[in-house]
Amino acid sequence: MICAGAVSDLPDGESVRIEAEVPIAVFNVEGEFYAIDDTCTHQDASLSDGWVEGCAVECPLHAACFDLRTGVPSGPPARRPVRTHEVVVSDGLLYVNVPATAPAAGTLVAEAV
Repeated sequence: MICAGAVSDLPDGESVRIEAEVPIAVFNVEGEFYAIDDTCTHQDASLSDGWVEGCAVECPLHAACFDLRTGVPSGPPARRPVRTHEVVVSDGLLYVNVPATAPAAGTLVAEAV
């Protein structure tokens, strides 16, 4: 788990970028916390710099929108989802559960048969 900071440091409607193997953006939407990969799947833009409306973030580069709960884009120009991550609140701190070897967004992972 990666610490994203104190709950009190992330006001409603705001986000914070966490430097990790793959950068992650954490959002506060009316007291609910969501974490997604920070890089837009359309082009390399930081989603933490985007605009939050409801449970969606709009990319600041080409206005692609992603659902913060699922990572699914609402339409073009983005076609691939961003990964979502579990956020845990403990003792007033935000933690993001990031698998150590998680594949990048949009990467297909073969399952053993």
